[in-house]
Amino acid sequence: MKLILASGSPRRKKLLEQLNLEFKVVVSDVDETFDPTLAPAAVVEQLALRKARDVATSMSAGSCLVIGADTVVAFRDRILEKPGSADEAFEMLQQLSGNTHEVFTGVALVKTDEGSNITEIQTFVEDTEVEFGTLQEAEIKAYVKTGSPMDKAGSYGIQDSGGALFVKSICGDYNTVVGFPLYSFYQHMKHFAPEVISHTLKEMAS
Repeated sequence: MKLILASGSPRRKKLLEQLNLEFKVVVSDVDETFDPTLAPAAVVEQLALRKARDVATSMSAGSCLVIGADTVVAFRDRILEKPGSADEAFEMLQQLSGNTHEVFTGVALVKTDEGSNITEIQTFVEDTEVEFGTLQEAEIKAYVKTGSPMDKAGSYGIQDSGGALFVKSICGDYNTVVGFPLYSFYQHMKHFAPEVISHTLKEMAS
């Protein structure tokens, strides 16, 4: 069974590589707009599945397992997407300063048969709370100037040298904030696709 990651995120790719799995990256180009009345958990689950289904149905790869993922930052029940400008990134970080927000990552697993027909689907969502310390205006401006916030939900990356300095504490899985909940993925895969995970166990034992 071929393994396909339906995401162009270098962070997700790096995390998945930690399991010593052989996989191919195929970026989905589906519309990522969502119903703003939906809860954040429902949004990431829906978008992750949309991405995975898109790649699964657009390829003639035969039997495969497609992994879709999506991450959002939510603050006071409002989803903070990727900023559209440096000013927007600055405003988002000002909102998060001295406050606690939530990061939701949804994952969708989609299996196809030899005829490239979808045969099985499983989805799950992980939620991690992140507390920011109080940020100085100069610190926010310096971070925004690096350009790092521009491709990240909530305008920051916890794995960045700058963004990491803003995080006072977290409650939950660190990797959920990075963009791929590795522990939960591994646990789900042990039941959803044990034949794929067996390779990881062999690599660990070698």
